[in-house]
Amino acid sequence: MHAVSDLTAHMGYLLRMVSNAVSQEFARKVASEGVTVAEWALLRSLYDSDPAAPSALARKMGLTKGAISKLAERLLEKGLLERTGNPDDKRGHRLSLSAVGLAKVPLLAALADGNDAAFFAVLTGEERDGLRHLLAALIDRHGLSAVPID
Repeated sequence: MHAVSDLTAHMGYLLRMVSNAVSQEFARKVASEGVTVAEWALLRSLYDSDPAAPSALARKMGLTKGAISKLAERLLEKGLLERTGNPDDKRGHRLSLSAVGLAKVPLLAALADGNDAAFFAVLTGEERDGLRHLLAALIDRHGLSAVPID
């Protein structure tokens, strides 16, 4: 009979345990600012860019156009995004941050930075750099590009 491995023997299990702890705490922090992690990811994607069509955002973030549309609708209702016509496509539109959204992104980024700093403070600088290097290598070698939003 084949031996059954323990849950903790699986790297995926360990990664998920860490990811859940970091992500759940961050989700609580951004919720206090009235957004979800997925909404934050879309806001941050628009922060350094020109107004973008939902299809371009979907490609950039590795999401479906439907997922982008749902996120955008919620952010439009919250006054964090603006929708304008697309001069290149009369039927389409582009999304950009509103003035309120533009002001909120640095605040949310500070929450993200603080969340990472607090959680990973138990590691030395060398350990953090090594972990970042290994995770980046896995992302690169597996061709991962979708923005993790859940």
